[in-house]
Amino acid sequence: MAERKTERLMNLIFALLVSRQYLTKDQIRESIADYRDSTPQAFDRKFERDKEELRELGITVEMGSIDKYFNDEPGYRIRRDEAELPDLELTREEAAVIGLATQVWEHAGLASDSTTALVKLKSIGVDVDTSVLRMAEPKLSTDEPSFDAMWDAVTRRVPIMFVYARPNREAMRRHLQPWGIISWRDRWYVGGLDLDRGEPRIFRLSRVIGEVESQGAAGSYEIPEGTDMKDIARALFPPEPDEAAILRIRTGRGQSLRRLAEKVTPIGGDVDEVEIRYSSSWELASEVASYGPDVVVVSPPAVRSAVVGRLQAALRGTLEAPA
Repeated sequence: MAERKTERLMNLIFALLVSRQYLTKDQIRESIADYRDSTPQAFDRKFERDKEELRELGITVEMGSIDKYFNDEPGYRIRRDEAELPDLELTREEAAVIGLATQVWEHAGLASDSTTALVKLKSIGVDVDTSVLRMAEPKLSTDEPSFDAMWDAVTRRVPIMFVYARPNREAMRRHLQPWGIISWRDRWYVGGLDLDRGEPRIFRLSRVIGEVESQGAAGSYEIPEGTDMKDIARALFPPEPDEAAILRIRTGRGQSLRRLAEKVTPIGGDVDEVEIRYSSSWELASEVASYGPDVVVVSPPAVRSAVVGRLQAALRGTLEAPA
């Protein structure tokens, strides 16, 4: 299986950030699956490369003594005050990118590994502070069986083949150079160059049947400069008329929705009434539903009904396509 470098770096950040003490190399190796499955020599090489990569990203891995009174093995940590970002003012487009990244991080395939890393640290007696990881609010989500394979193909630029079945049509083999993954109108899609048609296309992951097969070497194609998956999705899925919605959001919650607000009015009881404009009722309903009881739709009724439907479907473990 291909190395999940992004996951390993995120788990390394988590491990070094939550620890209240310096971690030895042995503790770091034991807490992260990709390190644990490597030989000691391979672990040393990966760890040194990862530290350098984090440094290039502006995250310093500090080295120090675990016990200042003894000349023991050095340990490593990331200081919280150096890792935290100042308050940011984001455009709508930038906020959308952060929102998508959050959804990806919360996908079961990624979240489970980070949780395992923390459990491993606790099991070997390391005191951890999980409060520093509250970078994103918990959301409701569903899994797509092909997500991990698609994500791996996108990140490594590997051409793929998969069987794709649209409603009332015969299943067909499709060949794709994947450019990116996007959450659009409550569903996950992979987009890229459709080699069968010779043009950009988007495919819903829930319609992929069976295994995703690699059809070439990693890095065997280039993603066109300036590619924006949302632009491709908008071109293939015409937007709905721009409308206004009134939401009631618990204080301190629903930050991605608040960034889109045209008006925010405190109404008491730790609740704000928020007015936002939206182009897709499906996208809005999906975003609202992801916050569970912290966000309630006042109007329009169609969006409110769509949110209720999504929450009920989430309880059943599936999201049905709209009629």
